[in-house]
Amino acid sequence: MQSPTDSFKSKECIFCKIIAGTLPAEKVFENENVFAFRDISPQAPVHVLIVPKQHVVDILDVSGRDMEIFQHLFKAAQQIAAKLGIAGSGFRTVFNSGDHACQTMYHLHLHLLGGTQMGGSLVG
Repeated sequence: MQSPTDSFKSKECIFCKIIAGTLPAEKVFENENVFAFRDISPQAPVHVLIVPKQHVVDILDVSGRDMEIFQHLFKAAQQIAAKLGIAGSGFRTVFNSGDHACQTMYHLHLHLLGGTQMGGSLVG
């Protein structure tokens, strides 16, 4: 597992390498701010990772002047959900931040999951 310190340098970050095209991924969406690709270990029939092209470690690494990153991620989620046919039936979006949340890739990313009835509740 990468640590936040190890992956803070974007040249070492796996997601930065995917964005740059030096590592393969099944791209589903791209614009000037965001790159989205299918998760290699999907937890649902549709499981897409939506990442900002700007290297950001996690939610806590987003400063006040960079808050538009979240706008770009959520706008992409809307477009991808429509494109993949899950907008009408519903979907789940998840950010993991830090070790206790099981964040394994230290480049901010939004999980978009759908294509099936989700089970359980994420809140107690």
